Amino acid sequence: MEQTLWRLKGRSFDLSVAPLVMGVLNLTPDSFSDGSSYNSVDIAVAAAMKMVEDGADIIDVGGESTRPGADTVSAREELARVLPVIEALATKVSVPISIDTWKSEVAAVALNAGVEIVNDISAMTFDAKMLQVVAEFEAAVILMHSRGKPSDMQKYTAYSDIVSEVRQFLGDRIEAAVTAGIDKDKIVVDPGIGFGKSVSGNLEIIRRLGEFKSLGRPVLVGTSRKSFIGAMLNRDVSGRVFGTAATVAVSMMNGASIFRVHDVRAMRDTVDMVRAIMKS
Repeated sequence: MEQTLWRLKGRSFDLSVAPLVMGVLNLTPDSFSDGSSYNSVDIAVAAAMKMVEDGADIIDVGGESTRPGADTVSAREELARVLPVIEALATKVSVPISIDTWKSEVAAVALNAGVEIVNDISAMTFDAKMLQVVAEFEAAVILMHSRGKPSDMQKYTAYSDIVSEVRQFLGDRIEAAVTAGIDKDKIVVDPGIGFGKSVSGNLEIIRRLGEFKSLGRPVLVGTSRKSFIGAMLNRDVSGRVFGTAATVAVSMMNGASIFRVHDVRAMRDTVDMVRAIMKS
């Protein structure tokens, strides 16, 4: 049975009322889409505030690129990138801040600085201590499916049944999280578009998103500007807004209710229009 309540530590979202738009704030020099765009605290904070103005419900802050082929950075370097921005944002925006990290050390410091959500591309498998950190801080968490590390994940794109295998993995990770003391209603699942998936695999996941409802948790989709859109439309990163909007619209109609995006205003309009159609 699909559940629509997502509970954070001090607030909650009823996703049956309206979908959520999560704005991406990449504080990395090598992000696939916007690397080096926010190379000072003031610029990054202004960009996040503009996202909120444009309709973002959450700001997702990341300090390590997870694009295919990306190398890892140390927790120290990651914190040097994200912590000053998080501390500044925590006093300036009313929407929740999410930390995009798989490192428990980074998550703990970020949560202590005002972050409410941990967005972990490994579903808390890369760092076993992440389960304890999320439970101790009573944080909300996004569990994403991926294969391998970002440096080699595109070597592992073959599946017997991609949706069944991804769904099984996410179900197992929900169970692990609950066993560790994380409330189930704080969990969101993400099938991991572009993470260890082929172009056809990404398209199949979007087409079959409804099958993830059986996990009983809200579904987040992150398709924004990704390479499978470029492959289908022959567009570089800057030309993928309309392709992204199509994936967001179809994903929402197939059951997703949270959308991680770069182009906040365009995707806010997209989800609001789809909601109007679905509710009419």
